[in-house]
Amino acid sequence: MGKCSSGSAAGERPERHDGYAPLREYAAIGDGRTVALVARDGAVDWLPVPDLDSPTVFTAVLDSHHGGSCTVRPTVPWAVARRYLPGTNVLETTFTTALGTVRVTDAMTVPDTRLTPMRELQRRVDGLSGSVPIRWSVTPRFGYGSGPTHIRTRAGAPVASCGADAVAVCTWQAGRPQCTESAISGHFETRPGSRALIALSFAHQEPLILPSCVECDARLVHTCTVWRRWLGERSCGGPWQQAVERSALALKLLDFAPSGTIAAAATSSLPEQIGGIRNWDYRYSWIRDSAFTLDAFLRLGCAREAHAYFWWLMHATQLTHPRLRVLYRLDGGARAIERTLPLQGYQGSAPPRIGNAASDQLQLDTYGELLQTAWLYAQAVGRLDADVARRVAEMADLVCRLWREPDAGIWEVRSRPLHFTQSKMMCWVALDRATRMADLRLIPARHADRWRRERQAIRHFIETRCFSDRKRSYTRTADSEEVDASLLLGLLYGYAHPGQPRLRGTVEAIRRELAFGPFVHRYSDADGLPGSEGAFLACSFWLAEALADCGRVMEAADLMDQLITQANDVGLYSEEIDPADGTFLGNLPQALSHLALISAACALTERDQR
Repeated sequence: MGKCSSGSAAGERPERHDGYAPLREYAAIGDGRTVALVARDGAVDWLPVPDLDSPTVFTAVLDSHHGGSCTVRPTVPWAVARRYLPGTNVLETTFTTALGTVRVTDAMTVPDTRLTPMRELQRRVDGLSGSVPIRWSVTPRFGYGSGPTHIRTRAGAPVASCGADAVAVCTWQAGRPQCTESAISGHFETRPGSRALIALSFAHQEPLILPSCVECDARLVHTCTVWRRWLGERSCGGPWQQAVERSALALKLLDFAPSGTIAAAATSSLPEQIGGIRNWDYRYSWIRDSAFTLDAFLRLGCAREAHAYFWWLMHATQLTHPRLRVLYRLDGGARAIERTLPLQGYQGSAPPRIGNAASDQLQLDTYGELLQTAWLYAQAVGRLDADVARRVAEMADLVCRLWREPDAGIWEVRSRPLHFTQSKMMCWVALDRATRMADLRLIPARHADRWRRERQAIRHFIETRCFSDRKRSYTRTADSEEVDASLLLGLLYGYAHPGQPRLRGTVEAIRRELAFGPFVHRYSDADGLPGSEGAFLACSFWLAEALADCGRVMEAADLMDQLITQANDVGLYSEEIDPADGTFLGNLPQALSHLALISAACALTERDQR
């Protein structure tokens, strides 16, 4: 069995292309409210402030010339290795040079009991051997690079500001800061046992806190303790334990503490095709991810997170009840107006966007995912609140009225609406879970007979119009011959028994037509957009779990082993991957990739233990 890579051996200095680091070279650090991306060469190239879905102060990953970043690195050639400190989301990067070795520790610190900055990025440089010249630079570009940056000194510390946003650069043993109109920088040399600290203290519409070095030291210790305590309370076992634990920590990075919801990814507009236009903002919470999210929280023993997430879900959807939006903001709002940013885009992948027009689409699968989430929650706690139960029943009524309509499908195609088979299967799941909850008196049952009739009508539609005898597979849409990897979810959500020949044939057709080695593309048909995309990593993990469900456990385990090795050097996954060369594509870290990993690893481990 494979293991998650917990860190990398020392490697050559990473190369940038026109100022852009490969997406595979980014690690993520966060504090429960926002997430920064740190490249292997010591550059923080992405940081929204104050929250994960706020405008950025560092956006070099979307515009290497004008986006802004924070760098710390030797000024002489180096080799680099890095890892997360065990059990944490604190990153450790070791630079080895001909003159000596230094270690950079990066953290978005978690508030402690002291008066703390609103957000704090700490970059600590420890001299391990020899004497290494270090240069650091902070180039803030507020508002996705659109706002003017003013730099001045307050109480002895350089402060950059733009409107209601400000960042103070506090340093200790890191050389005398030099200020220009656009940057704050410094340089120093390490020696064995030396320690320098660069702490960025952020404020938004509130006083700027300038911390002391002692306070920073204590906060870093506190941050490591918080992460280790949280992971220590998780129940992760089995042959892929390390990968599951790293995925759990990645998921916790995307857990937005003020509301309890999960962002689909930490970033916006990282491209699905280098140079292409498929660049989307994923800093929202998708209903599509809800069942996997709650299932992962329950399997990992995260009762508090499961409770908070379910109640956020019910709060957000109440605003649009009984209809569901495809996605909701992290604060529960439903508006996500899409617009483009005046930035170059990653390696010219333009336009970069914020907001997401998919929010206005009709996606019928969302009802299946939400009712499956309610079913999982009700099973875990034994009941549903009366108002929630009423609303769940009303959603089932709505499914009875909506399921005959075409929709945009789970993949949010921007071509005309179609009758996607996976959408119909999830409507079947919605009514199936509603009838089960009604039978257990968890939700009102007065419309249960109608739910059963419509559930049967959906199955008749799928079995007569969404199956190809020639391919022995369910098809992507009604009356077509294409296949779609999302059909695997029909098996995983129990549309039919895994021994049913049509589902087994569908698994084979997906492997035959959409898989390239361990990687699985979503579909091969048109979707209303120019260009192409990489393989979708969640689909590969779904295939592994589906193979196990079909009794092909050794094949499933072998596929899992191959997929685990595809994580980057610190165990993270993006949304997609190029099967030809392993290039990461799409936003990262991607919740659905890590959720699918957790689901498949836990399912295979539980099967092995039976």
